Amino acid sequence: MDYVLLTDASCDLPDNLAKELNIYVLPMEYQIDGKSYNYYLDAREMSLNEFYDKLRQGMYATTSQINYDSYMNYFEEYLKQGKDILYICISLGLSGSYNTCKIAIDDLQKKYPDRKIYIVDPCSDSAGQGLVVYNAGIKYNEGLSIDELRDFIEEYKKKCCHWFVIDDLDILKRGGRISAATATFGKALQIKPLISVDETGKLINVGKLRGTNKIYDEFVKKIKRDGENLQNQTIFIAHADNPDGAEKLKEMIKPLVKDIIICKIGPVIGAHVGPGMLALLFYGNRNITM
Repeated sequence: MDYVLLTDASCDLPDNLAKELNIYVLPMEYQIDGKSYNYYLDAREMSLNEFYDKLRQGMYATTSQINYDSYMNYFEEYLKQGKDILYICISLGLSGSYNTCKIAIDDLQKKYPDRKIYIVDPCSDSAGQGLVVYNAGIKYNEGLSIDELRDFIEEYKKKCCHWFVIDDLDILKRGGRISAATATFGKALQIKPLISVDETGKLINVGKLRGTNKIYDEFVKKIKRDGENLQNQTIFIAHADNPDGAEKLKEMIKPLVKDIIICKIGPVIGAHVGPGMLALLFYGNRNITM
């Protein structure tokens, strides 16, 4: 291929899958317990179990966007080889990385005027971004040109459906997203926020679910209502250190779809949603209602 397909670690793809699809993944930085780490999809600097255990112990994690110099170094490595670049970036609706990357691209374009350097906003993050990247990777390996693949992604992302349920209300409280009273009340009644993503990539609080069983029923309802051509579709289930929940949801949805890939949510997103989060990602009618 005369171009490379890049994304960043926010995508939360299984590491072996990214390698299989020849997708290069830029690491992203996070901080916890007074130390900084780079997050790679293989979690080489800190296991995800350890990361979520630290959150359960009350430690507070923060994340950093990819900086200008890093983008310059990452991209120039391929430009020097005469390769064009297509980069699927964490959504502008959730991170400033996109704008920083655009500045780097503008500068690199002056230095390499004959090269194509494209950035695409998937209007999602975590496994939602991963679902876009996964399908882009399939098309990339089928031999689409860089312009054809960019056009495919721009259309595909419009029909990605994203549903998340956050289990850890304490982390929402620590992050200032809900009050202490709301967190206490919600935990007492086992209320979980149901969240989706709008067309710009911003998180939308759609409603509240009460009780664990309601979560699974709601996910099944959503994919039956909005999924398209499910029997020929590979869908994603993602979890933040909640493998039992992911497996239970997989068993409920398995009869409806061609295949299911389970993804682990890394620190880039896990720092903001906490342990226990469960997500369902599929292609269909983007309907952000209960």
